[in-house]
Amino acid sequence: MIKKLLFTAALVIAVFTGCKKDGSSVGPLQGKDDAAFAVYENSFLEGLWKLNPDWATSVGYHKYDSLLVIPNDQSRDKMVNFAKVQIDSLSRFEVNTLNDANKIDYHLMQNQMESIQWNIKQLRSYQWDPGSYNVIGTFAYILNEHYAPLAKRLRNFYQRMANLPAYYKEAEKQIKNPVTELTSLAIEQHLGGVGVIEKDFADSLKKTNIPQSEQKLMLDRAHVSAEAIKGFAEWLKTLKNDHPRSFRLGKEFYEAKFKYDIQSEFTAQQIYNAAVERKRYIHREMAKISKKLWPKYFGTKARPADSLDMIAQLIDTLSAKHVQPGEFQSAIGNILPKLTAFVKAKDFVTLDPTKPLIVRKEPGYMAGVAGASMSSPGPYDKDGNSYFNVGSLAGWPAAKAESYLREYNQYTLQILCIHEAIPGHYVQLVYANKAPSLIKSVFGNGAMVEGWAVYSEEMMLDNGYGNDEPEMRLMWYKWHLRSVCNTILDYSVHAGNMPKQEAITLLTREAFQQQAEADGKWKRVSVTSVQLDSYYTGYKEITELREAYKKKVGDKYKLKEFNEKFLSYGSAPLRYIKDAMLAKGGN
Repeated sequence: MIKKLLFTAALVIAVFTGCKKDGSSVGPLQGKDDAAFAVYENSFLEGLWKLNPDWATSVGYHKYDSLLVIPNDQSRDKMVNFAKVQIDSLSRFEVNTLNDANKIDYHLMQNQMESIQWNIKQLRSYQWDPGSYNVIGTFAYILNEHYAPLAKRLRNFYQRMANLPAYYKEAEKQIKNPVTELTSLAIEQHLGGVGVIEKDFADSLKKTNIPQSEQKLMLDRAHVSAEAIKGFAEWLKTLKNDHPRSFRLGKEFYEAKFKYDIQSEFTAQQIYNAAVERKRYIHREMAKISKKLWPKYFGTKARPADSLDMIAQLIDTLSAKHVQPGEFQSAIGNILPKLTAFVKAKDFVTLDPTKPLIVRKEPGYMAGVAGASMSSPGPYDKDGNSYFNVGSLAGWPAAKAESYLREYNQYTLQILCIHEAIPGHYVQLVYANKAPSLIKSVFGNGAMVEGWAVYSEEMMLDNGYGNDEPEMRLMWYKWHLRSVCNTILDYSVHAGNMPKQEAITLLTREAFQQQAEADGKWKRVSVTSVQLDSYYTGYKEITELREAYKKKVGDKYKLKEFNEKFLSYGSAPLRYIKDAMLAKGGN
């Protein structure tokens, strides 16, 4: 590792010290040469991947698939030193002389290195979040993605398991006063995902011509590895933890994490204030629609005096239209072609039919955070599959399943599919993988990604999706309150001290969520932080950018042109996309 760091530093210096044809030095390039910056980016990424083989595999860079780094002080020190070297190297460039694409990359790289240092030296979640040691997802990726012949992937899988028992022994040494909620989630995810090593690996071996003697060694190691994972989960279950850290970050940590993770032009406090105002606006709009719809569903029955009660009764009536528990995944599969046809008819963006989208049951190692999600191929695996992960309702009590399905009723299930797939995450991430910059894909900005998905919901409805039915608009407002109240909830809980019951009341009364959804969101806010801000922050910044862009181009404005230009920047922070799209002289 140290050799690699020294090599990287030497390579960086070489990039910045050009030579004349006669061999004499011409001094630092000062960043005026974009080609030099591109060379530096490549050396930067290579150094990063060797120190972070899990991360490398997840983005489709498979040179280090067989490595598993032990999570100790030495490996963290190497990462901090790497970040310091890169920040120093970046400072040698004059950022304003770079082209727009490289300027954004510069800011992303700088932010990521500063974030790594802050996370390791200040936040120190490796001490209090046992879930940060979950490596099963990477093993599953190696097993399930078809980027190389199966035998080669299985041998990398086998080699990678060599360090797994030592990895979890070290994890036990590092964990101190862990967060109770994060400990429970880590136990759930490790035990839910161990089958990848205990069963799936063996099933895959049967499909190969690997000699039986070699297979036996591989299976023996898999058994030892599975026992190490289960042993870690059992250790967490019995860990004496009289003074657990609170899951709440605290205001100082929250603002810092928001700065690094969201990279907004606004502070966390400003976004929270804007979300509170947005909630009030949505309530007024929902009340107007509900007054018009009331006679259709309730005849001459008197409307409640409280507008929130009126809205809630109407939503409750509309929510009764939903699929059966066993039809949830198939219903999603049926909605996607309809969305595709609508996007094509309206010509919002160009869709790429060569990029497969597969609806699948959510894998066990991902369980317990969100009911539906999108897994897209990494920037090095551009031809990989995109997965729409759907949580299973199997085994749920009838009342809980009914509550969940009322939340994802016939209206909101369509909006979910817009958000996660078309033209939401799936489409945006296909575009992101086409962007020439690896940096923007590797360090993808969550507010841009989630913001686009929320923006795309409203864009579909504004252009007639759902036949302009007021019911669909009302239910979108309910859905949109998720994004808005995600921000209010996350900030109030982590930067403040909002108790659980107050949070549940916010979600059920003011955001009209079902009890099961509200309970799930409380669990989510207790095991994540800041990520819930990304939805509304991104939506707010994209819609404001679109209005500013309309003014800039005037009569030449076309929605498709805005969308595709916006998406062409990859998953970059919105503040930098805004700078590029609104720059004087820019197209």
